[in-house]
Amino acid sequence: MDPQKAEAFAGRLLTALNDGALCLMASIGHRTGLFDAMADQTPLTSSEIASRAGLNERYVREWLGAMVTSGVVIVDPQSVRYHLPPEHAAYLTRAAGANNFAAFTQYVPLLGQVEDAIVECFKHGGGVPYEQFPRFHAVMAEDSGQSVLSSLESHILPLVPGLSDQLARGLRWLDAGCGSGRVLNRLAELFPNSRFVGMDLSKDAIRVAREEATAKGLKNVEFVAVDLSEFDRTAEPESFDFITTLDAVHDQGKPLNVLKGIHRALKSGGVYLMQDIRGSSFVHRRREGKAWARCGARK
Repeated sequence: MDPQKAEAFAGRLLTALNDGALCLMASIGHRTGLFDAMADQTPLTSSEIASRAGLNERYVREWLGAMVTSGVVIVDPQSVRYHLPPEHAAYLTRAAGANNFAAFTQYVPLLGQVEDAIVECFKHGGGVPYEQFPRFHAVMAEDSGQSVLSSLESHILPLVPGLSDQLARGLRWLDAGCGSGRVLNRLAELFPNSRFVGMDLSKDAIRVAREEATAKGLKNVEFVAVDLSEFDRTAEPESFDFITTLDAVHDQGKPLNVLKGIHRALKSGGVYLMQDIRGSSFVHRRREGKAWARCGARK
């Protein structure tokens, strides 16, 4: 055994433990609005921060201690006033939009809550249904709101030349794996002459999507709770002008069947647009990130 390599690996694990704790604290900072309350402010006391956020000062003070020791927040030791630098706020507040990393830290405590069920799956097989993941769809909707909804009109629609004009005239759009439907509901608002269909496995997500559509008075969007594992057989042939999967294919139980179903459901000349993890089963490559791909017209 190489003692230097062993020491370096121990340091790596210690960093992981500290960063895991930081994610838990950052999730709390996001959910309680503490990062937002501190943004664009002069240095504040813990009482002032708690007052701005409407929270208990004692808990805010402990949270600030974690933020200071992790290098997120700066404290003046004489005045005991805390400051969130603008360079940090640019990646931690709701105003940061798609750059808000704090929203993504919510996945860490969320996934930790199903650890017992996952351990049982290791022993006996099977799976853990969506219903056992607390707040999953709320967090996923916020994720989608940052990464997709925030850039829908400015960056995503322009990916396909002439798409906005086609939507204005009227086309039929399917979003497979639509989650809580925020993207489709926004599209339905923008383009009343088009028809939109969202499909997702989760009944809870579909319920949320339908409630939002009803609240907005939308008549040109519908949501269907369905397992897409057999979409290659059940898809209505040539029924959609445009199909999207927004960060959804990698979550499917049978992704190839979903893709075959999409090909089957596209009209001649229709377009499929995918956003997904830019990953590889060759784990030694360690490729990360998300990528957009226009898979082209159906021929």
